[in-house]
Amino acid sequence: MPLNVPQPCREFTQLQGGVISRAQALSCGIPPSAVDRLVGTGRWMVLRRGVYSVYTGEPSREAALWAVVLLAGQGAALSHQTAAELFKITDQSSSLTHVTIPHSRRMNPAAGVVIHRSTRVAEAIHPMLLPPRTRIEETVLDLAEQATAFDAAFGVVCMASQRWLTTCDRIGEAMSRRKKMRWRAELGQALGLIGTGVHSLLEYRYVRLVEHAHGLPAATRQTKVLADGRNRYLDNLYRDYGLCVELDGQQAHPDDRRWLDLRRVNLLTELGMTVLRYGWTDVDRHPCQTAAQVASVLRQLGWLGLPRRCSHTCAVDQST
Repeated sequence: MPLNVPQPCREFTQLQGGVISRAQALSCGIPPSAVDRLVGTGRWMVLRRGVYSVYTGEPSREAALWAVVLLAGQGAALSHQTAAELFKITDQSSSLTHVTIPHSRRMNPAAGVVIHRSTRVAEAIHPMLLPPRTRIEETVLDLAEQATAFDAAFGVVCMASQRWLTTCDRIGEAMSRRKKMRWRAELGQALGLIGTGVHSLLEYRYVRLVEHAHGLPAATRQTKVLADGRNRYLDNLYRDYGLCVELDGQQAHPDDRRWLDLRRVNLLTELGMTVLRYGWTDVDRHPCQTAAQVASVLRQLGWLGLPRRCSHTCAVDQST
């Protein structure tokens, strides 16, 4: 950057990853002709219309994101998939940059930019992080609201919670501040279960379709036990009856993983536990048959209750 550039202008670029808007440069006292000369001589590189990098060469990811925010104008914030990338909710970078602007404003389309408009973007923006972005709970809910199926909505909420980026309570509080929210009822139930240790969609469906739907006793989730000198976490432990129900989200295992799974079952058996293992087909397609088997084993182990039928076609036998 030329040495005669005003100090306020330098402060902008230091804060914004080497990026500055034309409006900011003019506000610092640089004449329009000087801005044009800096661009024309290649000292400043055009990133977006009216947005420049003061460094030559390939712009960094931070610079590219700042360019979109500055292009979007006052009150704009990175959001949705882009904010999720910054918060590490997801490990995948989106080829598009998502930005939310105040609902009262319009923004011209820009290549590679997805524009969202919101009446509550001011309260959704994180108060400290730069480039400006929506708060993590708002980001989670934005992605959940985008989902066309509940499975995807559950997945993003579960991922944020599992990675210790936020809590179910904070997501629930953020959801309560939204007048309209897709999947509100379903997510409200899911947040409660995630808070008890449900860590995957398969575990969620087991609780909902097998356990709750058929009146089985509630297992404890992610229970820590010491086996073979190591801490192991059990998906569902019916502690009073010594029954462990393990859920396997993989449709097939390579031989080495299959051996580890068998060893895990053997270790739990050595601890005196009865172990049942189920996969997607058992839980999602045949939840009634799965519930009937779990109930039968629980009764053999001392449960005095009876399962209930979830519908008139349910396979659960209430006479045993």
